[in-house]
Amino acid sequence: MPTTSPAAARVPRSGIRTLMELALRDPEALHLEIGEPDLRTPGHVVDAAAAAARAGTTGYTSSIGTDALRAVLAAEVARSLGRPTTPEEVVVTHGAMNGLALAFSALLAPGEELLLPDPEFPNWRMAAVAAGLRVGTYPARAEAGFVPRPADVEAAITPATRAILVNSPNNPTGAVYPAEVVAELVAIARRHDLWVLSDECYDAITFGVPHVSPLVHDTDGRVVLFRTLSKTYAMTGWRLGYAVVPHAGAHDLIGHLAEATVACPSSVSQAAAVAAVTGPQGSVAEAVATYRSRRDAAVALLAARGVPCVRPDGAFYLMVDVGTRDTDGFARRLLADRHVAVAPGSTFGGAADGFVRVSLAAAPEVLLTGLDRLADQLDEERGALVPACAAPVPQAAPAA
Repeated sequence: MPTTSPAAARVPRSGIRTLMELALRDPEALHLEIGEPDLRTPGHVVDAAAAAARAGTTGYTSSIGTDALRAVLAAEVARSLGRPTTPEEVVVTHGAMNGLALAFSALLAPGEELLLPDPEFPNWRMAAVAAGLRVGTYPARAEAGFVPRPADVEAAITPATRAILVNSPNNPTGAVYPAEVVAELVAIARRHDLWVLSDECYDAITFGVPHVSPLVHDTDGRVVLFRTLSKTYAMTGWRLGYAVVPHAGAHDLIGHLAEATVACPSSVSQAAAVAAVTGPQGSVAEAVATYRSRRDAAVALLAARGVPCVRPDGAFYLMVDVGTRDTDGFARRLLADRHVAVAPGSTFGGAADGFVRVSLAAAPEVLLTGLDRLADQLDEERGALVPACAAPVPQAAPAA
């Protein structure tokens, strides 16, 4: 019989999905484990998709996306970053993770190393292992608000390292990297001749602090930017993202691999994306305000219950310290005993030891009830209160 791929067999499983599958069996479960906006896709976006479908815009497009969408996305990047960007630099992808997976295969050879931040989003490692890559990490410590020290990043580089992945605003921690840190990370990549792969899925979601992209510091085409419509416009199921690839050769190769894998992005989703990016942006501002309000309420509740956490400056996640390295066991007990699903820190790497990730994208009543039950679980298991929640990041703006 034929054998399976050794690389595919080594792909780790995500602890997020494991908890989600368990929680789906519990009809009483409060879901705080998945980064799924509870808001709806804006109506004008849905209308644009419906109009495109009725008009027969349902066929294949270019493997790198329609000219119309690529022009719109290039203009949006130029506006948001103040960096001239052309449609020829844009590749439309089947979600941001598809773009990252294409880049792993296009820019790195099997056996070469990709550096991930620790804590990490587990799908990065899954895709890297599937591509036959080595995976290294650089630490982002809780006491520094999960913002990495450039010196630690440089110290993690080995002779096999070929690329550094940067993720700000960060999943799972909500950390937003200060401008000087971002600039130094690009400078380190330049000194060591590395690619910088910038996952910016949450670029629009920050709370009083600016998002800074590594692309603004790129002088020689080594930075590749990845974004998605999923989080900004509550379009997770539409599966639409994009990459900005200034290096012409890398752009062509990523586009070629897109043809070999997904053929092309959904034509209907691309029509919806044009409407999302060019239409009214009020829903984005409202969503960010909603997530910020939920963050403040969650942090206040945990402080009142004596549960430590790291106050995030972006994305929609909260890292809660549950005081045990067996976060998988804690998450399973919390689900079984109190019907609350959270993502265990064990799935995010060693720097997340002792933490669980809570999604702020849940409805406020679900979020606060779930956190109250989490605190009850801790009280029962530990029998004592622990230090109050704090905001260790000196750069963080005070909550409004």
